[in-house]
Amino acid sequence: MPNIRVLIVDDDPLVRTALAHFVSRDPEIDVIGETETGLEALAYLEKDRPDVVMMDVQMPEMNGIEATAAITERWPEVRVLAVTTLDGSDTVLPMLSAGASGYMLKDSSAESILAGVREVYSGASSLSPRIASMLVRHVRDSAPSAATADLEALTEREAEVLDRLAQGMSNAEIAHALIVSEGTVKAHLGRIMSKWGVRDRVQILVTAARAGLVNFG
Repeated sequence: MPNIRVLIVDDDPLVRTALAHFVSRDPEIDVIGETETGLEALAYLEKDRPDVVMMDVQMPEMNGIEATAAITERWPEVRVLAVTTLDGSDTVLPMLSAGASGYMLKDSSAESILAGVREVYSGASSLSPRIASMLVRHVRDSAPSAATADLEALTEREAEVLDRLAQGMSNAEIAHALIVSEGTVKAHLGRIMSKWGVRDRVQILVTAARAGLVNFG
């Protein structure tokens, strides 16, 4: 199986160096390039196609939200993982709406960010715990509640997976917590998506929050 090819986009050279350093320690991930702005990222993708773009949000010329929207429209096969210090709903929600498959904070552990890269590469979505919490609170507080009766009921095990997902756990972390394989976790998530007619982990959370099935604070 080929390695995951990653492009790092961040206007801070020290951050790029740090991200490249610990991402490259994973033998299954190759950092194929680095750029300082969203515009440079688009120019890079014209020449070479990474599997995953690790994208900062606040950058000059073209910010991460604009760049993510352009990437997901022109190259839908490329996955974008936001890696940033910004955790407000005015940043997170537009970034996810632009097509980012995950949102990690820079103060997350190296292991969590690496897990995020692997998650989005596999076609899943990845959110750090604080971002998952914020997303759930925002949807709960601002969106009309969906009737729980409108959603197909989850099994006990599926509900346990949903609870862990709402805590921002990766598939591997959920598997460890429930003492099952990652394949089993993916299967449960796939059944939830099928039952509720949603496309990814982020939409599972949004749907569950609207129905009051997950809660924070």
